[in-house]
Amino acid sequence: MNKLKIAIQKSGRLSEKSLGILEECGIKVSNGTGVLRTIASNFPLEVLFLRDDDIPQYVEQQVVDIGIVGENIVMEKKKCVDVIYRLGFGNCRLSLAILNDDEYTGPSYFEGKKIATSYPNLLKDYLSGKGITAEIEEISGSVEIAPGIGLSDAICDIVSSGSTLLKNGLKEAETILTSEAVIIGNRNLPAGKREILEKMLFRIRAVKNASENKYILLNTPDSAIGRICEILPGMKSPTILPLAMKGWSSMHSVVKEDEFWERIELLKAAGAEGILVIPIEKMIL
Repeated sequence: MNKLKIAIQKSGRLSEKSLGILEECGIKVSNGTGVLRTIASNFPLEVLFLRDDDIPQYVEQQVVDIGIVGENIVMEKKKCVDVIYRLGFGNCRLSLAILNDDEYTGPSYFEGKKIATSYPNLLKDYLSGKGITAEIEEISGSVEIAPGIGLSDAICDIVSSGSTLLKNGLKEAETILTSEAVIIGNRNLPAGKREILEKMLFRIRAVKNASENKYILLNTPDSAIGRICEILPGMKSPTILPLAMKGWSSMHSVVKEDEFWERIELLKAAGAEGILVIPIEKMIL
């Protein structure tokens, strides 16, 4: 049977969440200790566990069909692959950081400086765009320690919370780009594998839509239905059911996660009572 081959980071910040999204999609994958290749038991998917830096190259060369990797890696490696879908996790930024005690005067601060990084291409592009000449010291890991041991004057590295910078006496100076986990694909996927990919993306969209929305049930005086419909439009419109108590109705709707608290306050002000908020497991649009 034709199988879609996907590459996932074997260890690191995206590994667990990449496997998690497959699990939420109902795709059963076993990844015991030391396993570098496995096949899903209930979906035509073969999974390879690779170094994240290698995934764009493997996708370009059709060793695998698709991969889950940070967008920062895709931009750094500059391989001929397509970004198919943004997954919304693994959010981070590529930033320039300097010693805490240094006074930052703007991008010109880096003129003539030595900058340690694992992202030489992105850093080179940034410096070139700013007209800055600096020495790039390429290292593969532990970038944050470089200024402290005299290897460089500054660093360019991935930042999530910023706690690692603080621990190493550094502070952010400039953000070069923001990034998240993405699905990348080979540009010449055969029709059969593209069909499998679309089935998987259908499941991923349903999971992502569910995570971004909440299901709301509430009781409302009939006189407030019009106002509450304006607050909770739902996917098309709220569901309204009469209650046994005359003059009252039950309303069911969906609200986006990032609008949740603001909407709740408006609902209470409009007269809604007994508001129940329920997580959505899957949401098919």
